[in-house]
Amino acid sequence: MGQREPILVPEVSQSRIEVRQGFTGADLLLYGAVIDPAGTRGASQNYDIVVVLKGPTEPIKVREKERLAGIWMNAGDSDFRSAPSFFAVASSRPVAEIVDERTAAIFELSTEAIQLSPSGQIDPETQARFARGLVELRRRQGLYQEDPQGVTISEGVLYQARITLPSNVTTGRYTAETFAIARGRVLASATASIEVEKVGFEGQVVMASQRWAFWYGLGAIALSLGMGWLAGRLFAR
Repeated sequence: MGQREPILVPEVSQSRIEVRQGFTGADLLLYGAVIDPAGTRGASQNYDIVVVLKGPTEPIKVREKERLAGIWMNAGDSDFRSAPSFFAVASSRPVAEIVDERTAAIFELSTEAIQLSPSGQIDPETQARFARGLVELRRRQGLYQEDPQGVTISEGVLYQARITLPSNVTTGRYTAETFAIARGRVLASATASIEVEKVGFEGQVVMASQRWAFWYGLGAIALSLGMGWLAGRLFAR
């Protein structure tokens, strides 16, 4: 009988993160164990661990700017139907030393391997350029992260990683995927979920806009018209 694959048991320090006014970000601890199915103490082989934390996907338009006659102008754009609002990778060593490019692309084990979905017809080279631009932009915003030494493994069994969520994160469901890898092969994977929710007054506004979208829209228009009328009356005096 061949050797059975290991079992991953993942945990997160917070399964729910509340975003209130003045939210400055949050530190997440993702940890767990690699269980040897043979029941021996410690793992029967050395594993690398990669943790990938993804936020909700969203459509986005990426614009490219060029400087013409000293003025920055839009030179082109590309639409992506689904791009993760947040993407972070932590690994026990650089991903390029753990798996080949094909495996990294299949399991999205790096920011370069994020599977974006462009809409419309676009030249592959141009598409790749816009994709790199999107990744770089979100890296600067702290929304795409990569830490090649971000996972520590104890006794070949216990692992932990820390990932920081910045203050500008999108609310919604986040998924933390953990992969146990040996000899270039993904042997086991497991997923944990994290909810990032707005609470307080902001949360009530978001909930109202979702539950009563029609009346919320009418109220927003009425408020805008009322503020415009009031401003006009004040400045007319």
